[in-house]
Amino acid sequence: MYKLVLVMLMAVVWMLLHALQTDEEMAVAALFQGKHAVNRAAHAAAQQVDAAALGDGRLHIDASAARAEAGLYLQRNLQLDEDGRPLPGTYWKERVEIVDFQVINDDRAFPYTYRNDAYDYEVTLHRPGVVLIARMVYPRAFAVIEPIEWTIKGTAELTSN
Repeated sequence: MYKLVLVMLMAVVWMLLHALQTDEEMAVAALFQGKHAVNRAAHAAAQQVDAAALGDGRLHIDASAARAEAGLYLQRNLQLDEDGRPLPGTYWKERVEIVDFQVINDDRAFPYTYRNDAYDYEVTLHRPGVVLIARMVYPRAFAVIEPIEWTIKGTAELTSN
């Protein structure tokens, strides 16, 4: 009888460990998905050239177009609505929040070092670019691990080609 109880207890422990491993692997995959989405959004935003400034021979990013394009890329890559909330039936469960969005334009001297102490981020830009920091919450599959919240950072420069 005691062996049956021991087998049942070990089965429960094995299932908990399996759930923990599965949740951790899913969290890493979700982090990569979020990082790729933020990088793509920052890159798309950095390509929004101000045509009037380009006509004057300056590389300048249109800030409003850049913000709109970054939001659109996050929406499409993470399946979000216009407010950053996940669409019904999608993987993410909580709102994706853009906590910092900066357009570094030609009004600064390059190379320019951007620093954000609040999110512990520093990057050096050699031409106009975009810095995007988003907050995402991992939708746990099991309640074995603690809730995970990421602050994902991405930067892209305007390409001159």
